[in-house]
Amino acid sequence: MSIRLAVLFSGGGTTILNLLDRIEDGTLDAEIVLAVASRNDITGIDRLADRNIEVAVAKQEGDSDKIIDEKIQAWLQDTQPDLILLCGYLRLLPIESWMQGRVLNIHPSLLPDFGGKGMFGIHVHEAVMKSGNCESGCTVHYVDDEYDHGPMLIQKTCTISDDDTPQTLASKVFALECLAYPEAIKKAAKKVTV
Repeated sequence: MSIRLAVLFSGGGTTILNLLDRIEDGTLDAEIVLAVASRNDITGIDRLADRNIEVAVAKQEGDSDKIIDEKIQAWLQDTQPDLILLCGYLRLLPIESWMQGRVLNIHPSLLPDFGGKGMFGIHVHEAVMKSGNCESGCTVHYVDDEYDHGPMLIQKTCTISDDDTPQTLASKVFALECLAYPEAIKKAAKKVTV
């Protein structure tokens, strides 16, 4: 039986496109039953539309954070996905009791290092490079009520070369994310679909 996925995003949607590629090539037995964009001006909406994925937009003009959260909770409640995936989603998602153990996030560093509010995208890779670390990677973890916190599911690592820049490091880490998220989804789905 296919794993029913809800995906939430705030940017280009590249993580979701990777998942769609894995679904289409048969290496991930899943379907996206709900896609939520945090706002209406992000490039991921058009990219997903090009792949025939309808996107619900959470923030409309004048919406308060409370209204946005209520809309998302209603969509999730109606859809009842097996797993809820944060795919570059930059808002803190309130976790209702039925969602416990069903919400995953992927982060472009080896948590607990370089996580937390404001640590996303290129900011993470710049901080890693500045730290002098010789290794980076990505982490897939269960989501709780703090940014980039919660039990870890999978980490994958890469070496930082002397000639790396934040941009080249971002590419290396994204290649790892493309492997780590599908792997974590399969692992987490075993616990919620039995």
